[in-house]
Amino acid sequence: MTKICITTPFGAIHAQLALYEAPLTVANFLAYIRVHAYNDGHVWRTVVTTPDNQPNSSVKIDVIQATVVAGFIKFPAIPIERTKDTGLSHRDGTISMARFAPDSAQADFFICIGDQPVLDYGGTRNPDGQGFAAFGQVIKGMDVVREIQRQPQQEQSLTPAIVITSITVIADA
Repeated sequence: MTKICITTPFGAIHAQLALYEAPLTVANFLAYIRVHAYNDGHVWRTVVTTPDNQPNSSVKIDVIQATVVAGFIKFPAIPIERTKDTGLSHRDGTISMARFAPDSAQADFFICIGDQPVLDYGGTRNPDGQGFAAFGQVIKGMDVVREIQRQPQQEQSLTPAIVITSITVIADA
């Protein structure tokens, strides 16, 4: 069982990664952690189910999104591990890979706030219906996630972005 700790100025977020259910996605995430790419990265986006935060989206979600340190050259995109194949779902505290198109995820990840089934395979958030690759679950620190989501924002961008002090592996299978 692989566990990680995401350290922020608001506190720590502990998560368990779904190594057996989503091995490609977890391996990709751990590769970024091993080279310290998330250290001094940012939680840069907050998506909140309010009309002013998602004015052009008919399918509202609640997530925070993070990325690697500025200037880091991202690894090649990975194939999407669909929730219909992994058995995982986007519920409160799920960690998942951000993407624009199927098989385009690289380093950005998000954490769900509340259950978000519209992000699963067949969900309506992404027009292609392929969903997003869930690969972990917050086991401690959802209060930190919610506090980050409440920070000042302008059009989904946190102002300022929240620095990720580090992401470390705290237990490995």
